[in-house]
Amino acid sequence: MTKRKKVLLVSAILAIIIVAFIGGNVYSKYVSEVRGNGLAQVATWSFKVNGQQQDVQTINLASTAQPDTLINNKIAPGTKGSFDIIVDGTGSDVAIDYKIEFLDESAKPQNLKFKYLDNEYNSISELENSLSGRINANDENKSRTLKIDWEWKYETGSTEEEIIQNDKIDTQDAQNISEYTFNVIVSGTQVEPK
Repeated sequence: MTKRKKVLLVSAILAIIIVAFIGGNVYSKYVSEVRGNGLAQVATWSFKVNGQQQDVQTINLASTAQPDTLINNKIAPGTKGSFDIIVDGTGSDVAIDYKIEFLDESAKPQNLKFKYLDNEYNSISELENSLSGRINANDENKSRTLKIDWEWKYETGSTEEEIIQNDKIDTQDAQNISEYTFNVIVSGTQVEPK
């Protein structure tokens, strides 16, 4: 073999070794792939009003009156009673802000009053702000019973003159009003977690 062939052969062998070494290092690495699954449990939502999830039953004041005060199953001066609105977040994993609204109140007898927590209100819509609240996520009891009393006093006023004037108002209301109505909307909203 000639010197020149030997140099070419050695150069070729060195080139193969260098390419193999460089190529081996570039493509020789450990690769691992680990797979897993994402999981998030979704908090449960549950909100009921008077045991219902969709519709609140009609509140008929005559059916909530003390029976001995009704006149032919109708309200009149001297009748009174109470009704409950029960908001229930039992089964909910999140806190709930509840709000009660009374809309479209019409034909209310002027001397009919409402009471909640010893405060008196001239109309049912006046007590809306007193009926809002929160059920916390970690509350042991997630049910709230809101008792609303109502009364149409037999005589309204503290003086003889006031009583006579209010008797006239009650008589006019009895002649002009056949049905006192209002709509009840109870909403529950999730509280943003902090």
